[in-house]
Amino acid sequence: MLGELLITAGVIVLLYVVWQLWVGDLIYGAEAKAESEQLSQQWAQEYEPPAPEPTGEPEPAEAGVEPVLLPEPADAEVFGIMRIPRLGSDYAFQMAGGTSRARTLDRTYIGHYPGTSMPGQSGNFAVAAHRTTYGAPFNRIAELRVGDAIVVETPAGWYTYRFRTLDYVTPTQTEVLLPVPAAMDVPAGTPYITMTSCSPMFSLAERIVAYGVFESFTPIDAGPPASLEAVV
Repeated sequence: MLGELLITAGVIVLLYVVWQLWVGDLIYGAEAKAESEQLSQQWAQEYEPPAPEPTGEPEPAEAGVEPVLLPEPADAEVFGIMRIPRLGSDYAFQMAGGTSRARTLDRTYIGHYPGTSMPGQSGNFAVAAHRTTYGAPFNRIAELRVGDAIVVETPAGWYTYRFRTLDYVTPTQTEVLLPVPAAMDVPAGTPYITMTSCSPMFSLAERIVAYGVFESFTPIDAGPPASLEAVV
């Protein structure tokens, strides 16, 4: 009898692990992507285009548009959607303030490190997300290739970064969050993005860090940027 109970308990534990690490991730991830698309559609519907010029002809979008600077979000406040074409046309995860597990990361959000730059702003726009469990937004972060687009969608428009390199650090190496990543006492001047997650998989021993450099801002009235095109 005791043996049967132990076997049953073992099966239950195994099923829970399978759910938590694989099945649950698929469901959470699908739900998170669907919610992100709904938010994107909501932003598009709420946008009010400017009044037309007297000639009736709209002004063409100018190249090199200055990015709209966003205010830092409150804890758990959603401010954007991250899209990475390399990881699939359906890759879309909401971004929110803070990096606490309970209020941000475990809600399938990509969290913004408080005090770091915002999209398109000079300095380091630093974010974090799970690599396993709770939708695992950064599960495939190691698959990024040099030049891949990392796009942050907001009600103001799209901020495009280009991936540069991966790094692996210990949890105590917080210099990756400095205004110029991994460089001590260097003044900010260029907008960067730093994406952090746990490494290796299912471990807290290290952090995997993906760096990117800001390329351009596309205002909402110009339509989705070319950087969102599917990667072949």
